[in-house]
Amino acid sequence: MSEQTQSERIGRRRSGVAIAAIGLAAVALAVVLYFEALPGLSIARSEPSGIEVSIATWLLRHSVPAAERDRQNPLTADAANAAAGRELFRQKCESCHAYDGSGKTVIGAGTYPRPPDLKGLLSELSDGEIFYHIRNGIRNTAMPAWNLPEQEIWQLVAYVRSLPQIASMSGESSAAPATGDAALSSYIGSKACGDCHQEVFDRWSKTRMANVVRDPREHPEAVIPDFSKPDPLLTFGLDDVALVYGSGWKQRYFKRSGNDYYPLAAQWDVQNKVWRRYHVADNTDWWTPFYPDAGDNSQRPTGPLCDGCHSVGFNVENNTVAEWNVGCERCHGAGSSHAEHPSKDNIVNPARLDYVRANDTCIQCHSQGQPLSNPIGGKYYDWPVGYTVDKRLADFWKLEEHTLGETTFTHFPDGTAHKNRMQGNDFVQSLMYERGVTCFSCHEPHGSSNEASLREPANAVCGACHGVNSQNGPHAPSIEAHTHHQAGSPGSECVACHMPKIEQTIADVNVSSHTFRFVTPSHTQKLKIPNACNVCHKDQSTEWASTAIASWRDRSIWRMNN
Repeated sequence: MSEQTQSERIGRRRSGVAIAAIGLAAVALAVVLYFEALPGLSIARSEPSGIEVSIATWLLRHSVPAAERDRQNPLTADAANAAAGRELFRQKCESCHAYDGSGKTVIGAGTYPRPPDLKGLLSELSDGEIFYHIRNGIRNTAMPAWNLPEQEIWQLVAYVRSLPQIASMSGESSAAPATGDAALSSYIGSKACGDCHQEVFDRWSKTRMANVVRDPREHPEAVIPDFSKPDPLLTFGLDDVALVYGSGWKQRYFKRSGNDYYPLAAQWDVQNKVWRRYHVADNTDWWTPFYPDAGDNSQRPTGPLCDGCHSVGFNVENNTVAEWNVGCERCHGAGSSHAEHPSKDNIVNPARLDYVRANDTCIQCHSQGQPLSNPIGGKYYDWPVGYTVDKRLADFWKLEEHTLGETTFTHFPDGTAHKNRMQGNDFVQSLMYERGVTCFSCHEPHGSSNEASLREPANAVCGACHGVNSQNGPHAPSIEAHTHHQAGSPGSECVACHMPKIEQTIADVNVSSHTFRFVTPSHTQKLKIPNACNVCHKDQSTEWASTAIASWRDRSIWRMNN
């Protein structure tokens, strides 16, 4: 036998041994997988690994043909398309994705993979990509292909771009407050923000927030009443006015004295177009004993009592401000670091905070309370000195206390606010707050054309989360059946019953409560709290209202008249 033949035989033998070893290893691996990995492999209860999620996401983004990805939504953003999209979402999507797109539903929790948080995902997808996935579904997930007309799919695409904004319920926010460079930031003023955020800045600049206080010499248009017309209450002239405050319900006038301002003793009732006396009576607000005066406000400076909420960066040491009015940095924190190196990590975005701290952004000023430390530098302050939006409001501020059953300057007996600027006191009692709804879930802080800067007209704002027979109710065949009022009538407005205007701002002008509780006629009879029915039906008695409600057979008499 030649050496070559012998070598070939040895080679074949070694190859056979290697193949046999590989085969045995494969069999062993199969046995291990069968007994160790296969059991439970089909379970949908487990969470996908990070690697699996990353790979699946990459494949998802790159599986859409370029022509489809580049498509734009042809529909206009009108009320009809928004309503149609919302109804389609409720019918087709809400059971898995939840009303707010969070995916936190019983069905969603049992699918594999879990439904993604749509608000986070969709911001990275084009209109065409969203359309493609709705129409074609996503293989190996619970996302089906929907055989809907193109217009309906585009209506869905439009709606999911504006899902209700619900904050995280976690004690730790999805985005930690600004740290690092932001901690060293200084105030730069709202105009600097407009350099990059021009559209938002332009809207904000027209809001009441941006125009709380104005110098009448720089802004003569800010003065509402005619100072040339005599009035017994008008004991000062426009030349005495250093700052004009307010424009919505009332307008007040501050004079300058030293390094502080003081309210003059008359205010203008914007709605009724009359002058009214302005003086907070003794023994009403908690701070009145610390600022006694002769009834003319001459000993009541706006620095400790007002200006911290009407400015950015109020300095209690010298009464200076970084910027008058509720500027960008009042809600987003000092912005110099962000302006120099724009990043989401060096600016506070309340929309990325947990529900407590997100709402603190508004509650810091829209609440009645007092600082935990008072006096400060020998003065008593009526705003949360030291608080900025990267901190916890509860470390600086306590809400006004109330004893159930008592009617006070600030509260009705059930704890509902009795006066304006107490929206936060109301809201923290509500189920909305408990579920993660924020002030800016409903209000657009940068301004809108709707009343109270709502994101949409009131019924549309409520309807974004509360649809007929939806998860959140109302559980009725129609809105008319729920309200017992004709569609389009004032009584069919959600806010008419759930946010009645019972909280006084000036004279007979009231603003809406924010507990979202339905105040019944029996509450008026027993506790003297104005009820939602008689706020509208002023010519009727509470007995009439109670009888009317008792006739609503779809409501519990024990709840409605108790």
